[in-house]
Amino acid sequence: MAEIESQTPDTGGVNPWLIAASVMLATFMEVLDTSIASVALPYIAGSLSATTDEATWVLTSYLVSNAVILPASNWFALRFGRKRFLITCVIIFTISSFFCGMAPTLGFILIARVIQGAGGGALQPLSQSILMESFPPAKRAAAMAVFAFGVVVAPVIGPTLGGWLTDTYSWRYAFYINIPVGILAVIMISRFVHDPHYVRKANPGKFDGIGFGLLALWTGTLQIMLDKGQEADWFGADWVRWTFAVFTIAFIWFVVHSWRKDKPLVNLKTFKDWNFAIGCTLIFAFGICIYSMITVLPLYFQELLGYTAFSAGLVVFPRGVGSILGMPVIGLIGNKIDARILLTFGFLVFTVTSLIFGNSNLEIGPTTLLWPIVITGFALSFVFVPIATETYGTLRNEQMGNASGIFNLMRNVGGSIGISLTQTELVRRSDFHQTNLTNYLPMGQTWLQQRLHALNGYLSRQTNPADAAGAAQGQIYGMLQQQSLLWAFIDVFRWTALLSAACVILVWFFKKVAHGRAPAGAH
Repeated sequence: MAEIESQTPDTGGVNPWLIAASVMLATFMEVLDTSIASVALPYIAGSLSATTDEATWVLTSYLVSNAVILPASNWFALRFGRKRFLITCVIIFTISSFFCGMAPTLGFILIARVIQGAGGGALQPLSQSILMESFPPAKRAAAMAVFAFGVVVAPVIGPTLGGWLTDTYSWRYAFYINIPVGILAVIMISRFVHDPHYVRKANPGKFDGIGFGLLALWTGTLQIMLDKGQEADWFGADWVRWTFAVFTIAFIWFVVHSWRKDKPLVNLKTFKDWNFAIGCTLIFAFGICIYSMITVLPLYFQELLGYTAFSAGLVVFPRGVGSILGMPVIGLIGNKIDARILLTFGFLVFTVTSLIFGNSNLEIGPTTLLWPIVITGFALSFVFVPIATETYGTLRNEQMGNASGIFNLMRNVGGSIGISLTQTELVRRSDFHQTNLTNYLPMGQTWLQQRLHALNGYLSRQTNPADAAGAAQGQIYGMLQQQSLLWAFIDVFRWTALLSAACVILVWFFKKVAHGRAPAGAH
C-alpha cells in the first residue's frame, strides 16, 4: 500500500492535462529562447558596437547562471513552495526578457541575460517534476510526450523563428516574444498548478551555502571552458589550464560534500537508484548527440552551401515536423511496448540518419536531406520520452524534484560538451584534411597545371591580366578549403552516429519498469 501511495498523483482536483499544458508552456518559452538568441548574435554585436566574440557572452552568461540554478531548484521549491517559486521564475524570466530586448549596451544585456538564465534555470526541472507527479505511472509516457514537445521541438523552431524576427523586424523581438508567452504561463500556472502535500509539508533544512558555492564554481568554470576553449587553443592557454584545475577541485569537493551532508542542496544519493543512474548517463550522451546535430546541420548549409541563417533554419525545420508527428505515436504506445525496445529503435534510427548525413556532398539541394531530417525528428520522440519514463520509473514522487534537476543538468552539460566538441572538431579536422589533400596537389601535376592555365585564361579576360595567376591559385585553394571543411563535417556526423550506436548497448542496462503499477523498490 505504501508503494502505491508513493506514486499516487496529487493534482488538487485539476485535470492533469491542464497542468501539463501550463508547465509545458513555461518550458517551451525557456528552451526556445536559448536557440532563438544564437541566430541573432551577429546582429546583437553590430547593434551594440561589440565584436562577435564579445557577443557570444550573451549565450555564455545565460548558460552559466542557468546551469547553477537548475540542480538547486528543488531546494528553493521546497523552501518557498513549488508553485510560488515556479511563478516567480517565470516572472523573472519574462521581465528580464524585456530588459534584454531594450538593452542599450553589451554590459546591460549581459546583466539581463544572467538574471534571465537564473529565472529560466528552474523552469525545466520544476515543470518536469510537476508533470511526472501529476500522472499515474501508466499515463506518464503520454504526459512526457507533451513535455517533449517543448524540449525537442523548440530548439528546431528557434533558429527559424529567430531568423525571421531578426530579418523582418529586429533582434530585439527575439526577446520581446517571451513577454506574451510568459504572461499566459503565469495565468495558467496560477490557475491549474497546486503543491502536493509532501511539498507543503517539506523541511528542506538550512540552505547549503557551501554546496551552492561549489555548484556555481564548477558549473561556471566548465561552461566558460567549453564556450571559450577552442578560441584559446584549449590547454595551450594558461587560463584554460587554471580554469580546469579550479573546475576539477570544485567538482570533486561538491560531490564529496553533497554525498556526506545530511540535507544537501543537491541530493546525489539518488544515483543509488539503478535506473536513475543509467538514465542520467544516457541523457548525457543523448545531449551530446542531439545538440551536436542541432549545431552542425545549420552550419553545414551556411558555411558550405552559402545559405542565409533564415534559409538554413527553414531547411532543418522539418526535424520539428518529425518530432510533432512522433509525439502522438509515442504517447499511444509508450506504455504498451518495453521502453528499452523504443529506445533501441530511436537510437538506431538516429544512427542511420547521422550516417546518411555523413555521406552527403557539395552537390545536395535544399530537399536532398528532407526525409532524413524528418525521420531524425521522429526518432527523437522515441528517445526522449522513454528515457524519462524509465529514469523516473523507480523513484517516489517526493524524489522527483531533486532527480529532475540532476537529470536536466546532465542533458544540458552533455549538450554544452557536444556543441564545444563540434566547434573544435570542425576547425581541427578541417586543418587535418587540408594537410592531407595538399599532398595530392603537387604543383608539378599535369592536370593541375592545365586547370590553372584554363582559370588563368578565363580570369585574364575578366580582370587585370597581371592579377589573374594569383586569382586562379586562390580559386584552387578555396576549393581545397571547401573540400577540407566538407570532410570535417562528415567526421562529426559519423562520430555522432558512433556515439548514438553505443547508446543502444547502454539502453539494455535499464531494469524493466512495469508502468501499470508502482515499481518494485519504491517505498
